[in-house]
Amino acid sequence: MERLAVEELLPEMVKWRRHLHRHPELSYHEKETSAYVEARLAELGIEVRRSGSGYGLTGILKGAVPGKTVVLRADMDALAITEENGREYASQNPGVMHACGHDGHTAMLLAAATYYSSRREELKGELRFLFQPAEEVCPGGAMGMIAEGVLEGADAVYGLHLWTPLPLGTVGSAPGPLMASADEFFIDIIGKGGHGGMPHRTVDSIVAGAALVTQLQTIVSRTVDPLRPAVVSVGTIQGGSAQNIIAERCRITGTVRAFDEETRYLIRRRIEEMTASISAAYGAEANVDYLMGYPPLVNDEAEFSRFYRVAPAALGEGADVILMEKIMPAEDFSYYVKEIPGCFIFVGAGNPGKDAIYPHHHSKFDFDEDAMLYGAKLLVAMADSCLNE
Repeated sequence: MERLAVEELLPEMVKWRRHLHRHPELSYHEKETSAYVEARLAELGIEVRRSGSGYGLTGILKGAVPGKTVVLRADMDALAITEENGREYASQNPGVMHACGHDGHTAMLLAAATYYSSRREELKGELRFLFQPAEEVCPGGAMGMIAEGVLEGADAVYGLHLWTPLPLGTVGSAPGPLMASADEFFIDIIGKGGHGGMPHRTVDSIVAGAALVTQLQTIVSRTVDPLRPAVVSVGTIQGGSAQNIIAERCRITGTVRAFDEETRYLIRRRIEEMTASISAAYGAEANVDYLMGYPPLVNDEAEFSRFYRVAPAALGEGADVILMEKIMPAEDFSYYVKEIPGCFIFVGAGNPGKDAIYPHHHSKFDFDEDAMLYGAKLLVAMADSCLNE
């Protein structure tokens, strides 16, 4: 196979990305996406191992000379959103859309696999191209693939996220905590229903729920260290069936975000304590169903330094390499960097000139496809640096 430069692969990335964009699949249902990726890897002569816990794939490429092992990861799943951007490559699967850029992530990793397969004779060490399912829905696809050994013997792991809030040409990351944990709570308050005109014979679950919603807002302001960012947000409160009936049941749901495990578990404990005490104060009972989602994504400081060192040379003049601030969205790449050193990097993909202005998970979301060239170059630069040091 003729040696290929990353720049030569942009047309292929666009082709792969648009095919995947036309045929999105939801988390845990990436059957055709996985088959498409496997076919591309087979064309390259790359060994493929299928995951037993979903539709994940790992392409394995071993160099002629022993050395380090580097894992490069992309996610493949789409979202339950009806696409409304009118692109000629828009989703052909009603109600499902690649509204977060995972189609581009998959295309960039295929490009890295193509690049290295054309250089396998000079490759030192081992590369694992990890195509992961189900990033969008907890418990996520990462844990299953880790349990199957995709990180065994590996020295580093790298992942990218195309990011429209950053303009094309900008790439960024941060040492230590970069993305928050994402937990969810579901609280059921059970009182005693009755006539709205005779409240003394009832236990009003809505009054208890309203008091609890107010008090939950004091957790961050009065319990969490103000130097540790955190969020407690109530998303829904539901109860009652008529204006003259005291509601017997009230349900409250919400999300919790934090950047360290101590704060994360402190908030959980306080939510459970407040729910029990406030419900009891109003004569009600309560149940808390607390879902621990993805943990905080914490980059290895040395691997972040590698990114900050190699990115300017890899991307060339005009690229802007930045130190990012923490962001509250979550990512199950966090599980990989809990196991081995790694770095997660954001690749600017916004461009008003191409209408790439909508936020992720929006029905009109799209990104500037030129960003995939920056991403593929970064994957190669990070892997080369680690394998050859």
